Amino acid sequence: MNKLITSALVLLCFTACKTPEARKPISVKTGSFINESVERNKKLNEKEQALIEDLMSKNQENEYVTSENGFWYYYNLKVADTSATPNFGDIVNYSYSLKDLNGNLIYPEKLFNNLNYAMDKQELFTGLREGLKLMRAGETVTFLFPSQKAYGYYGDENKIGTNVPLIAEVTVNSINKSQDK
Repeated sequence: MNKLITSALVLLCFTACKTPEARKPISVKTGSFINESVERNKKLNEKEQALIEDLMSKNQENEYVTSENGFWYYYNLKVADTSATPNFGDIVNYSYSLKDLNGNLIYPEKLFNNLNYAMDKQELFTGLREGLKLMRAGETVTFLFPSQKAYGYYGDENKIGTNVPLIAEVTVNSINKSQDK
């Protein structure tokens, strides 16, 4: 009788302790959304680049430099190459204004006058952050930023809309070297 009860318990344990099978996915997702997004962004980038190149061809009095970071710029006022550009942690005092590619003023310089930025330690839109790294104290540079280097898809939720390329005229007033080195 004990053997019968033991056998029944063992059999019951094996059938009751069976592990559940993994659920099968209901639907299989493909990379089509990502692929479409990549294609859309490539077309947007090509369109903005063509607009910027057209603008540069119409303003040949300026000597444009192509940045390795994906934007263009020219010097309004250039200082000697002996002074240093900012490094990580340096405090850059700067001013800037923003326009659209048609030259319409979006934000005047008086709104962004004498700002301090701890290089790469604070948030700043990508193009401006990368542009400041190229500048020396006393220089004024005009940057042509495609939208992905400016405010991108979201804009600034105020005056700058979705995917707007920008012209930024930036002046670096001073660079104070970081003491943390």
